[in-house]
Amino acid sequence: MKKNYWLMLLFAALLVLVAACGKDTNDLEEETENNNEAEAEEQEEDAGSADKDVFTVATDNSYAPFEFIDDDTGELEGFDVDLIEALAEEAGIEIEIQQLEFDGIVAGVGSGKFDIGIAGMTITDERKENIDFSQPYYEAGLILAVDKDNDEIESIDDVDDKVVATRVGSTSEDYLKDETEAEAESFPEIVEAYQVVMQGKVDAVLYDLPNVLYYSSKETGGDLKTVGDRLTGEDYGIAFPKGSEIRDDIDDALTTLKEDGTYDDIYEEWFGESPDETED
Repeated sequence: MKKNYWLMLLFAALLVLVAACGKDTNDLEEETENNNEAEAEEQEEDAGSADKDVFTVATDNSYAPFEFIDDDTGELEGFDVDLIEALAEEAGIEIEIQQLEFDGIVAGVGSGKFDIGIAGMTITDERKENIDFSQPYYEAGLILAVDKDNDEIESIDDVDDKVVATRVGSTSEDYLKDETEAEAESFPEIVEAYQVVMQGKVDAVLYDLPNVLYYSSKETGGDLKTVGDRLTGEDYGIAFPKGSEIRDDIDDALTTLKEDGTYDDIYEEWFGESPDETED
């Protein structure tokens, strides 16, 4: 009887031990599974952050002096290039610049394909429906230009029934269609518009003031001249997808560069005078 008692007691102890081991095993498996899930989530978060370690900047390469390819070095340079690099440094972010035609920049930023767009882009109500802008960083406008021997066109009032070249997707293209009776002939790159004017294929070109001044003075040797007054008051802005996480960071950086003189230094390098002198 005593022997059976001790056997039963031993059996009960074994049952308790087995149950405890089973419970420990289940707990271990559950803990391991939870740890694996947490690690996977952490890795996924890290991957998401890694995707945003480098922000893509969409720009043009044929809008001197804002962005263009240097003939000697083959490198992209210009006012916008220097500015966005200085802004990225101030904001503490890394950027990668990608080049494409201007009309693709607006669409690409609006769709979220690019994180930033800087290409002498005018801030308009229509564009603000699809993208967010920084504060203005350059005050521009439109100006008309003709061949140096053209005395027939003296202002925008003289372009009705004339053929005027401009750039696809630009505010100057909109101006010609909305405000004049001229026939607008639009090109992917503004350089083509200047060339057809000098070749006598079109009557005039309408485009952003700083680019027209740069091209007429430095690239054509005076063969192209501006006529009439500056048209419209336009501001350039840096573009971001709607709700961008870095828009405020870049905007704050721009404010800092304007206050500490860095912006003025970049401006003077590319335009030969300070912003204050330009406004005067």
